[in-house]
Amino acid sequence: MERIKNLWFDGNRIYMRTTDGRVLSRLLKAYPELEEATTEQRNDFTIDEDGIAIRWDVLDADMHISSFYETSEPNDKNEVAAMFKRFPWLNVSEVARYLGINKSLLARYIYGISKPSEQRLQQLREALHTLGKELQSA
Repeated sequence: MERIKNLWFDGNRIYMRTTDGRVLSRLLKAYPELEEATTEQRNDFTIDEDGIAIRWDVLDADMHISSFYETSEPNDKNEVAAMFKRFPWLNVSEVARYLGINKSLLARYIYGISKPSEQRLQQLREALHTLGKELQSA
């Protein structure tokens, strides 16, 4: 089984070298905690003893080796991404908090790494409608 040997950052990407010698990478924008972190915070990680997961205690973030296996880049051509492009002033963290989900999950929806269920998509639509109504009444 392939394990994580090394992890590093360069520009807007995170890279992983496996014990099999493969180098895998992902865009940082798909991982807001890491994208917003300082260099010191990014480099303060541990690889679990099985070599399949990374943990950033200081950021309360985790990543599994399997998240690097996707061969395609994130696809932000989806309804959730369109919502945030239409309203660029929306704060991903605050919308996620309002929905009761982790901002990393919402970011994965925005960047097309994860696909929300129809129920979750409807919750997001309703949250934005509610916000719009609140703004109108202000």
